[in-house]
This record gives sequence, C-alpha cells and structure tokens, in this order.
Amino acid sequence: MDAGLKRELEAKVYAGERLTREDGIALYETDDLAWLGGLAHHVRTQKNGDVVHFNVNRHLNMTNVCTASCAYCSFQRKPGEKDAYTMRIEEAVKLAKAMETDQLTELHIVNGLHPTLPWRYYPRSLRALKEALPTVGLKAFTATEIHHFEKISGLSADEILDELIDAGLESLTGGGAEIFDWEVRQHIVDHDTHWEDWSRIHRLAHSKGLKTPATMLYGHIEEPRHRVDHVLRLRELQDETGGFQVFIPLRYQHDFHDSRDGKIRNTLQARTTMATGADMIRTFAVSRLLFDNVPHVKVFWVMHGLAGAQLMLNHGADDMDGSVVEYKITHDADGFGTPNKLTRDDLLDLIRDAGFRPVERNTRYEIINEYPGPDADRRETPQPMRF
Repeated sequence: MDAGLKRELEAKVYAGERLTREDGIALYETDDLAWLGGLAHHVRTQKNGDVVHFNVNRHLNMTNVCTASCAYCSFQRKPGEKDAYTMRIEEAVKLAKAMETDQLTELHIVNGLHPTLPWRYYPRSLRALKEALPTVGLKAFTATEIHHFEKISGLSADEILDELIDAGLESLTGGGAEIFDWEVRQHIVDHDTHWEDWSRIHRLAHSKGLKTPATMLYGHIEEPRHRVDHVLRLRELQDETGGFQVFIPLRYQHDFHDSRDGKIRNTLQARTTMATGADMIRTFAVSRLLFDNVPHVKVFWVMHGLAGAQLMLNHGADDMDGSVVEYKITHDADGFGTPNKLTRDDLLDLIRDAGFRPVERNTRYEIINEYPGPDADRRETPQPMRF
C-alpha cells in the first residue's frame, strides 16, 4: 500500500471518520497485517475496552431436511435419505433441558427448509421450549426460514414475526446472508431468499424491537470486493434501523469426510481452498473498521479453531460466542480439533489466555456476570488450558 494512502486511512480511523468502499478494498490489499490489526484493535477497544463477551448457549437443529441444495452446505438432507431427521417437539425440549444444569441462557435454533412440516410446528416448538426453559433466551430462525414460513403458511412476515414473538422469540439468527452480491450468490445459494427479502425481514424484525445478528460467509469463491459490498449493505441498513447488535464473519468450511452415506453435498470444495490465517485477520479487521455502527463483532470458534478465535480477539472481535454443543451445520473438517462443547470455565480460560477480561452476556447483550481478567502470574508461567 502506498505510504500516503496508509497515513490517510490511519488518520481517518483515529479521527472516527467513516470509511468508504474504496477504503475497504484498499485495506484488504495491504500486506501489513500488524498495522491493519492495530487499527481494528483500536476501534474494538474504543467500543468495548478490554472485554470479551460470551454466553452459555446450545445450538438446536430440529430438522436437517431441506428443499434447498446450497453449494457450500453439507448439513441438508432430502426426505428419505440416510441421516435425515426431524425431531418431535418433545425430543427438542428434552435435548434443550439436558443443559439446564449448566445455567444455559440461550437456545440458538436453525433448521432446514422442510417441505412438509406445517407452519404451526414452529411457534408450537418455541412455546414448548419457553415453557420448559422460561429463563432461556430463544434466538431462532434465519430470514430464509421466515421467508419459507411465508410460503407454507400464506401469512406475511409481519404476522409470522408477531406470532413467533408471542411464542417467546427474542431474536432472529443471522444466517442465510452468505454473500449478498448476485455475482457470487447465484453460484452458492439454492433458494430464493436474497438481499431484498433478507433485509426486508430483518428490517421488519427491528421495527418490532428485536435486535438481531448479521453474518457473512467468507473464504470460498468470493473476492474482497464482495465482502466489502456485503458489509456496506448491512451498514446502510443499520443506519436506518439500528437493529443489528453483532456482526459474525463465518469461515467457509471444507468437509473432506462429508457424510456417512458418501455423498458430497459441499460442491464448492473441489474448486476452493479455505481462508488462510492471514485472510481471517484481514476479514475481521476490515469488517470491524467498516462496520462502524454495530457494537460487536463475534468470532465463532467452531469455524475458526480455538487459537484462531483467540487471535481474532486482537484483530477486531470482542465476542467469542458460547458453549455451543453439537453444532451440526458445519464440521470440524480441517483438523482444528475443536470440541463439541466448551464449558464456562473453558471459555474463561480461553479469553484470559488471550489477554482479555471475560464478561458473560445474554441474547440481548445484557451483562449477567463479570469475571476477573488475566492473572499476570499465570501468564508469565503459561499453563495448559482445561479441555
């Protein structure tokens, strides 16, 4: 990067000026990752100090049966296929209740687009889960699922969201975003929920008082300019609604051991490589710098590995997600060795080991517990973390 441009971008960041599309593309082109990470860490610290947020959550996928066959997805199954499943509501409740003793604060619910499940299954599921776990926040359904509910119910998204909120919904999930630019999207997505409907549904959710996350799937066939475009669309919508509370870059996953039935559902992997560590740094840092009106950036440790997640905390991220448990949407495909679950103590160790102060939050980013920061003596004499 030209030294003059570098000084100009640095001055804009430290002055709190909004970066442009051209600025974002230029930042992706720099090889000076220490400088880029320093800028992102400055913004992250200005917004969140030395805090890293986390929660104790469980991911619950009630069905993997899906009408779509998105090119990056190994989760979906067609009706009748081996490993296809659909939970009874009672089964979903039993799974959720199993973590009650861990002081669970959030259920994160995402499903396939099931072709025959009736619309009523979904609000009934939320009601049953809320009745069984009244203190647990329900973060459920992507905008793609809400769009699917419109089709199968004949109701509008406005009516659907009202009924789901009445059943206990606290937040939509951020999925279904992937990459919004049609140049890329037409090759990776096999459903018809694109930017227009995704943004319509989140705008409507925000108008009803819901705070939602936003995601971006990176590291496949897209280019940096597509990532910049994706973030700027979200930034513009945030200017309008103020309803996004966290941005979550999701690292595209290869799946070399795709499934027990031998089918390769992730059709992108033959022509892609996963994002490198340097690309992870660029993506988190540039996203933090561009998305100036969202308070939080989350690193989902399942997709980035434990060491990678810790590194991202120094490059723009201030949230490390939660305990997760049985995340089925992607797989540990490239040897991260990440567990299915992290306990509260595991998360505290990881955050402190990265040099930050852990703060436990709920779905609404209300603080539940604040914990002491790193122990200086422990950091001078490194000790193995408990897993």
